[in-house]
This record gives sequence, structure tokens and C-alpha cells, in this order.
Amino acid sequence: MISIGCTSWGDHFSLYKNVSAKDKLKVYSEHFPIVEVDASFYAVQPIKNYEKWVAETPETFGFTVKAYQGMTGHSQGEDPHFSNEKEMFEAFKESIQPLLTAGKLRAVLCQFPPWFKCERPNVERLKRCREMLGDLPCALEFRHQSWFQQDFRDRTLAFMKEQQWIHTVCDEPQAGEGSVPIVPEATHPERTLVRMHGRNKEGWVYKGENRKAVRCLYRYSEEELQEWGKRLQFLARQSEHVDVVFNNNSGGDAADNARRMIKILEIDYDGLAPSQLGFF
Repeated sequence: MISIGCTSWGDHFSLYKNVSAKDKLKVYSEHFPIVEVDASFYAVQPIKNYEKWVAETPETFGFTVKAYQGMTGHSQGEDPHFSNEKEMFEAFKESIQPLLTAGKLRAVLCQFPPWFKCERPNVERLKRCREMLGDLPCALEFRHQSWFQQDFRDRTLAFMKEQQWIHTVCDEPQAGEGSVPIVPEATHPERTLVRMHGRNKEGWVYKGENRKAVRCLYRYSEEELQEWGKRLQFLARQSEHVDVVFNNNSGGDAADNARRMIKILEIDYDGLAPSQLGFF
């Protein structure tokens, strides 16, 4: 099963006409069966937020939740919001309980920073992170190319299988050490995550203002989407579920590209919010 959606639900201009911010998730779920929560990266979300999101979405809707930045070392040091690492992980796990109770958690996405190299201390950190997340389904995304260089690629994938990490396959600009190549291989029989970041090479390494907006400013071409359609079908033969999220949100392109991919793959989703049944 291939499920296609976007990262977050607030920026998809083509989906919303005279829709208030509080109703956007409801409308979003009329079009897509999954979404990625990225607010959780910047702060551990209150339980009430997840309760609200569960209530606003169809029974079959799924959430991938991005791990809090302190959990993946983005804060580079002690986190001022928690007294220790265990407290941080426990707070995150407690926050997402409504998704677990409702059966709507697809995965916790652990995206490690671009300076997180393939080195022994970092392998140990991955083991510790996986252990602290316990039985939760966990997706791993690298942003340093060393993990998939020729000498380490096979060992990285074998390690992920051993530790039961879901592979996050990325499409992103090839812009030096802080980017990874496309590695279309599953490491978990139940699920694979695909994140479509766009191919804005100059934006990927941009260091100025509004960096986040610039790096994902990209619209996939028909040829690129067709190419990825074949990859997704290949991945679907390796994992029972393949979740695809378009992260090229900056210019409002993600939703359009995601809808086009659904048509390319000729998918007709059951269980979307009522007003879009039969939309595709």
C-alpha cells in the first residue's frame, strides 16, 4: 500500500479556499490519507493537540511525527527544557499517546543533522535513541552522505535492519556532505518512509534569511514524478506500507505534486474525509 501526503497541513494554498486555520487539517484529510507533523521537532506538543488532530481526521488517517530536535542532537548540547535525556524522551512518548490509542501513528521520524557523520560514537547514539523509543515504529533519516558512501552503505542498511529502523528514503539536492543520495531499499518489512525535499541545490546550502523556506522551494516535473512512481512501486514490493510525504512546501508545490503522484499511480483511497470521496 502506497500512502501519499505532505509535511504539515498549513501551507498548501491550492487546497484551501476561504478556509480558516483551525479547519485546515479537516480539509487536508479530504485529499490525503497521511501527514507529517513537524511542529513536534521544535517543541514537544501538548497532549491536547494530538487529541484534537485525532478527532479532526478520519479513522484510517495516519500521522508521522518528527522527533523533537533535542532527541536527535540538533540542539548540540544540553536542552534547557529538560533536566536529562530520559526525561526528554519520556515527555515526547507521553505526548503522542493519543495517536497510539487511536491507531493513527505511522512512525516517529528521527532526522539526524547534517553534521551527524558515520562514526562509532554516532552509531552508539543511534542505538541509544532506538532503545529509548522502545516499541514505537521509528523511521531514520540521515543528512550526512558518509552513511551511504561505498564503504558504509551496505553496513548502514544492515545496521538499520538489525535495529528495526524504518528507512527514510530521501529525494533531495546532491549538494555535498550535507545531503544523501537516493537509496531505494527497505530496511523494515512493514513500512518505508519516503520524503521528497525537492532538488533546489542552491537553496539547500543557503545560509541567509528564511532558510527553511528557500531550501524547499521546488516543483517536481512530470518526468521526475514518473520516475519516482516506478521507485515507489519497487519499494512497495519490499515493504507492506510505503508512506510518501512531499516536503517542497515553500511555494505551495507539495500538495499539487502529491495529488499528481496519486494520479500517476492510479490510487483510489478509501476512508478519506467525506467531501472528497471519489475526488480522484
